Amino acid sequence: MPLEPFNTSQPLTMGVELELQLISLSDYDLTASSPDLLHLLGRKPFPGNVTPEITESMIEINSDVHTNHTELVAQLQLIRDTLVTAGEQLNIGICGGGTHPFQKWSDRKIFSKPRFKEVSELYGYLAKQFTIFGQHVHIGCANGDDALFLLHSLSRYVPHFIALSSSSPYVQGNDTLFNSARLNSVFAFPMSGRAPFVQNWAAFENEYFAKMEHTGVIKSMKDFYWDIRPKPEFGTIELRVCDTPLTVERAAALAVYLQSLCSYLLERREEAPAEDDYLVYNYNRFQACRFGLDGTLVHPKSYDSLSLREDILTTLRKMEPYGAKLGATAGLQHLMQVTHEGSDAHYLRQQFDRSGSAEGMVDAAIHRFRGR
Repeated sequence: MPLEPFNTSQPLTMGVELELQLISLSDYDLTASSPDLLHLLGRKPFPGNVTPEITESMIEINSDVHTNHTELVAQLQLIRDTLVTAGEQLNIGICGGGTHPFQKWSDRKIFSKPRFKEVSELYGYLAKQFTIFGQHVHIGCANGDDALFLLHSLSRYVPHFIALSSSSPYVQGNDTLFNSARLNSVFAFPMSGRAPFVQNWAAFENEYFAKMEHTGVIKSMKDFYWDIRPKPEFGTIELRVCDTPLTVERAAALAVYLQSLCSYLLERREEAPAEDDYLVYNYNRFQACRFGLDGTLVHPKSYDSLSLREDILTTLRKMEPYGAKLGATAGLQHLMQVTHEGSDAHYLRQQFDRSGSAEGMVDAAIHRFRGR
């Protein structure tokens, strides 16, 4: 089936998707309760959209399309409060975080949906190991060419979003020494990582996508698990590298940081993206996953070594006028604070040390998500 045309959307509008953990309050392990939760939420109006995810211990929530931080964070808080109330009725906890710290992937149940069954049959155990939790942010684009321009221009900033959102230090009961271990699970899929360096929509549609479809490897854009991918049906680009933060306030802040960066990049004041920018892409991505804000980057144009924390701070300051025009100032200030206080991965390790157990760490994440 040919790739659908790139639908025009209002530039710099944004929408957020969050994958969330469903927790048993008896032992703090994941619980396969998404069918019950979705049934309960379906009986009353929901302030956004809620859908199943690949295993029954997860759900995904989607915001509406927004133009500014105030509206976005208000809706995410309303969604959170609705979820927390529903969780209390079912005696389950709900929280963010990119991984559950001690769940066993073999215990997970694939949600009964044709798409998920198909993925499970193709990828085997990787499907259950995909019980990881990410934040996706969509930014509206005027056309497909702008979408691809932003996709490649943003590659230099991908480590910023990994480090600022990192909240997955523990996997299978152990501290991985990574701040974001979630992305290592995504890398196992063959169509993951960076997108190919194609710069205009006609070439992407008629050459790259058509060839890939002819190989039989892919059927639609859903088969690509790239860090950033175009979404022609929405008229957006979708950033997919963020762990789900522990609070919806941080999720909104990350979204407006991306919105501000896109506004800045569309002015075309930076040197145009080039294929050689990707020479250091995987190294920089690893640094952000492993060391978080303490990582070291190699600038893709100059090859200078940069402190990731300092590069984020410099960029946030540069974004201030763009954020002010978009109503994003509070979100940018929130992220400025993160560079001083540490990421959610840092918070989770603190909670493990304080409580002495992974269960105590999950309990702290549930309370942090509630925002009460």
